[in-house]
Amino acid sequence: MLIGIDVGGTNLRLGVIKSQDGALQVLEETRFRADFSQICKAHTPQQAWQHILNTTADAIQTVRQRYPDVSGVGIGFPGFINPVSQKIAQSPNLPGLSDVDLSADLSQLIGLPVVVENDALAAAFGEYANQHFAQGTNLIYIGLGTGVGGGLILNGQPFQGDHGVAMEVGHIIVQPNGRLCGCGNSGCVEQYASASGLAKTYFETTNQRCTAAEIAAQAHQGNQNALFAYALAGSTLAKALAHTLKVIDVKHLVVGGGMSAAWPFMQAAFQQQLTQDLIPVLRGQLNIVISTMGDQAGMIGAAMLAQQKADI
Repeated sequence: MLIGIDVGGTNLRLGVIKSQDGALQVLEETRFRADFSQICKAHTPQQAWQHILNTTADAIQTVRQRYPDVSGVGIGFPGFINPVSQKIAQSPNLPGLSDVDLSADLSQLIGLPVVVENDALAAAFGEYANQHFAQGTNLIYIGLGTGVGGGLILNGQPFQGDHGVAMEVGHIIVQPNGRLCGCGNSGCVEQYASASGLAKTYFETTNQRCTAAEIAAQAHQGNQNALFAYALAGSTLAKALAHTLKVIDVKHLVVGGGMSAAWPFMQAAFQQQLTQDLIPVLRGQLNIVISTMGDQAGMIGAAMLAQQKADI
């Protein structure tokens, strides 16, 4: 029995996952309000890190009271994770965090082995296992949420890269001298195709501050400014993916995250831009699947990686 955690900028999603005969079953799913992004902005890095550790440990211990047989924890964390040390080198959406060791620090607090992986890569692994892809399939996962995350599965295994930053599609520059990104560059995909990017586009057009959920509601009513914001999100994402597909020739794309529910508003602009930017031999070859796993892909993938890496 394992705990899988998906860490977001505002929420902590935790699942108790049972491994039986090679299959993983979610026994319980719990969501905790975390606001890690705001905590990082309002406090020193040391204070913010201690808060993140204590909040995560408290959530785990709360669930362990009901499931004392939990033997390990897997965490999908937003940021660049060193594949050797497992330290978090940087987290663009959690400013100030640098070279912190969530695996070791949290393990010391809770007394269980902890494996940490990039949140999008964990979700990619969860999607691979649960979408019934053939064994050894290659796929790209894109998570559209507070930011834009990417994960790559090669021959059925998660690919981290030598420095833990493989498939950071959200930080491909698509608008030279564009919006400043948390990674330190300007014009990244994340600043246009994420929920926060969507809100920025809408504000620039209307001078009104709205959440992604409010913009989605307006898009459903045919609001042209809302539809424009989604179209820009779709086209900028396609620009980055077109170049990615030229380098990593895979057939399958899984789109997940909270914004994936609004995919119909992005789809036309995405497909038009993708077709335009791809080399001809790749046009029409991409199989796009919208995730049906909700918040569970990251939790399940993180638990699977914990089981695999820590041999739990």
